[in-house]
Amino acid sequence: MNRFERYLTLWVGLCIVAGIALGQVFPTLFQAIAAMELARVNLPVGLLIWIMIIPMLIKVDFAALHQVRQHVRGIGVTLFVNWLVKPFSMALLAWLFIRHLFADWLPAAELDSYVAGLILLAAAPCTAMVFVWSRLTDGDPLFTLSQVALNDSIMLLAFAPLVGLLLGLSSISVPWETLLTSVLLYIVLPVLLAQWLRRRLLRQGEARLQAVMAAIGPWSMAALLATLVLLFAFQGQAILRQPLVIALLAVPILIQVVFNAGLAYWLNRHLGEQHCVACPSALIGASNFFELAVAAAISLFGFESGAALATVVGVLIEVPLMLAVVKVVNASKGWYERGLGRGPQHETEINRERV
Repeated sequence: MNRFERYLTLWVGLCIVAGIALGQVFPTLFQAIAAMELARVNLPVGLLIWIMIIPMLIKVDFAALHQVRQHVRGIGVTLFVNWLVKPFSMALLAWLFIRHLFADWLPAAELDSYVAGLILLAAAPCTAMVFVWSRLTDGDPLFTLSQVALNDSIMLLAFAPLVGLLLGLSSISVPWETLLTSVLLYIVLPVLLAQWLRRRLLRQGEARLQAVMAAIGPWSMAALLATLVLLFAFQGQAILRQPLVIALLAVPILIQVVFNAGLAYWLNRHLGEQHCVACPSALIGASNFFELAVAAAISLFGFESGAALATVVGVLIEVPLMLAVVKVVNASKGWYERGLGRGPQHETEINRERV
């Protein structure tokens, strides 16, 4: 990780302070920015989100999908945790903590919005940052690339139905037209544009692609931080009234990260997958495509919504949490490899030796 990525939590914290302060000093300016909408899409934020997402999607090589069959068990664990466990476990945690345990300390009018934001955060697997986490654990780069490509392919079709289902189960009305517009604007079109740019750059050679990626990489983080300043400029008044909100929203996110990372790591160990596969599988299960979550929350519920705030809390705690997961999986490598003998893969090898 470069220094900027390592201290992302610090930069996010500074953007929170800057956004709240600027919102109090220049309220008219930010009201004017909020009014710049077309078909319920805020144009400045829409532009920032495209700048945020597209450089990350250029890194994804969908041609790597054919490598999926090399690690069927690891891919199976990744898909199970990402699409059948994580979104539903987050919906359960959001219901438990937001609507029950923490309800007395949160504004009653925003409870549904907070739940929606947490669901949006968990409904999309991480894309770009998982490459960083995988590298820090000596994860298999081909497996990491193939699982990201497969998850992104599934996300094109599954994100809207999954979000709609979970919001419906949580008794939150689903503005389907807005949800489908968000998927088109922030998933389908960016993926198509990013892959078109990737192919054009590769025609000029791999070195050209890497040089352009190095040049535009900082754009993503800069656009993310600018978006956060805008969000907190609008959220500032609510946060100043109830500063405990951010800490309370962080609790279900933290539990979700620990649970899903631990589940994926244990399942890979039980199934006999290598440690270099289990690490990226666990890390993508724990992390989220928070850029997409922020974009969808803004489109569905607005700048000043609790949903937008909940997704931003995910950004705030992502890096320290994921670095902690990285440290745990690295430190437990010996324990992991000692337990591989109990997996199906090892049993198969023993049976072959007996034959």
